[in-house]
Parts: sequence; C-alpha cells; structure tokens
Amino acid sequence: MSGKILVTGGAGFIGSNFIRYILENTVYSVVNVDALTYAGNLENLEGTIDGKRHSFAKADITDANAMKILFEKNEFSGVINFAAESHVDRSILDPGVFIETNVKGTLNLLQNALNSKVGRFLQISTDEVYGELDEAEMPFTEDSPLKPNSPYAASKASADMLVLAFCRTYGIDAVITRCSNNYGRYQFPEKLIPLIVNRASKNENVPVYGDGMNVRDWIHVDDHSAGILLAFEKGRKGCVYNLGSRNERTNVELVKEILSIMGKSESLIEFVKDRPGHDRRYAINPERAEAELGFESKRDFRTSLKETVEWYLNNEKWVSRCISGEYREYFERNYGPKRGNE
Repeated sequence: MSGKILVTGGAGFIGSNFIRYILENTVYSVVNVDALTYAGNLENLEGTIDGKRHSFAKADITDANAMKILFEKNEFSGVINFAAESHVDRSILDPGVFIETNVKGTLNLLQNALNSKVGRFLQISTDEVYGELDEAEMPFTEDSPLKPNSPYAASKASADMLVLAFCRTYGIDAVITRCSNNYGRYQFPEKLIPLIVNRASKNENVPVYGDGMNVRDWIHVDDHSAGILLAFEKGRKGCVYNLGSRNERTNVELVKEILSIMGKSESLIEFVKDRPGHDRRYAINPERAEAELGFESKRDFRTSLKETVEWYLNNEKWVSRCISGEYREYFERNYGPKRGNE
C-alpha cells in the first residue's frame, strides 16, 4: 500500500520507532508532527527526515488552527495518533495537561480527519484503560469494560470513546490499538527500563515501587510497530485490537533480570513508597489481532532485553542529553528558524 500518512507524536519513543519501521518496510511517505515537549526528541529520527518520504512539522495537536492548516496543506490517506502525555506519575501531579493533549488533541485530529475525508484513523491506546487484574484473572480482551484508575488512563479511555463515537456517528474509518508495556531503544530515561540501566551503570540505588510485585506484560517496540501497521492496513472499521506478547513479569523480576545482564548486585534495589492508585497487574489477550491481522510477537524477551540494555549503555550521551534537555539544540540547529520546518 502507498500514500501519505500523518503520524502525530512521531518524535517520541514508540512513534519514532514506528516511523523508522515503516520507512524501512513500506513505501508510505510520512508527515511527522510533534510538539517536542520534554519526551519528544528528533535525534531519535536522525538520518530519516529528508523532506520527501519523511517531513517534520513542529506543532501541538491541541492547536486547532495549526492542525487545520496541516490538513489543508496535505492530502493524507491516513492518520496514526501517537501524540499523548503518557507518564502516569506526571498525570497524578498535573492531570489537566493530560486532558488537554489526550482528549482535546484527539478531538482536533478527528474533526480535521473527518473534514478532509481521511481514509483511516488509527488511535494508539494502552492496556491501562482496562484497569487492573487480580493475580488469577484471565487477561483483558477487547470486550472487557474500561475501568481506568489513573488520570492518564482515564484520559486515554476518554480519547478511545471519542474515536469510537466519531466512527459510529460520522462514519469515520477508525481503528484502535491497545498495547502492553513497550521496551526498546529511544525510550525516555524516566521510564522503568532505561532508568534502571542508567542508575545501575553508576552503581546508584534502583528504586522499585512498593513490594515490586506489580505485573506488566512487555512487548518489544518493533513487534508493536508491526502490529500497528497491520491494524492500519487490515483492521476492521470500528474495531479495537490488543497488541501484547504474553510476557508477564513482576517489576522486581524485571529489575533483577536487568541487573543480571549488567553484572550488578541485587543489593542496588531500593523499595520505595508506592505511588497512589498503582494498578497491581496488567495483561491483555492478543488473540483477535493474531486471528484477524496475522499479528505475532516475534522477539525473544531475554535476548531483546539484553540488546536494549546494551543500547542504553552504548548511548550514554543520548541519555544524558535527554535528561538535561540538550537535545533541543539539535532541533534548533537543524529545524530552527533559519531552515524552517517542513
């Protein structure tokens, strides 16, 4: 398939990996729009922005006028919406920002996609909208009720409902994917895996919330990217697809695996006060995506985790620039006023 896709939030962790994936595996061209907030980093896409197959525009999806102009200037065959505030701890401290970006921003995109008669609208969501599972409960399916427990999860569930409402009321060709925890290269260093690697590499204590027994299912970002593309091209209108890997780990198990890979002592683990409303377990059933889309989580977790740890250890300068905000200099140097944005 071919055409021009609008990818929002394409300078973030999952978005940038997805753009690299489709540039390498398809003939789509991409317009990448990102507000370049603290976690958006164009270094993640270095060497790919050529103004032809991949162009970049600095804009915020909450800016209705900017989005209107963007859609008027381009004939998009599809929209894939990664743009979101996504850090749970930050949502607890300032939930209003999450409502602005994740709900209002999605509404702006839907309205413009509808007005421009865009062929396919794909909303990237999260397993957190389902709430938490007990240890013995079966993984969530796409028909499980939405019971979000954090402001972040509530904002994403709200966005999902808007997407489905636009599909039902206005006929927009929309699909939603909900993924489990992602890991891989270019993840912002405040997230769990790069945080562990960064601190352990300096022999600093590694913080683990509560008793460390919270369970998450982990999927490699490349497997997730493959699933997103399948959903974009093959997904049924109005359908939701869970993209998971059946790879559940407690947080403390994950930390111990990383410390083992690094040859570090488990004595670095420091159990800290749990965060408010911390869901005990997430797990999703990907059978619908497997049966309808041919989705498959191919990456071996232990091997891919080792590769991921090594990537962060070999890219300490990238980590340091993310933490300090120095990567913004890259944007100013390459895409600032003298050159202009695509």
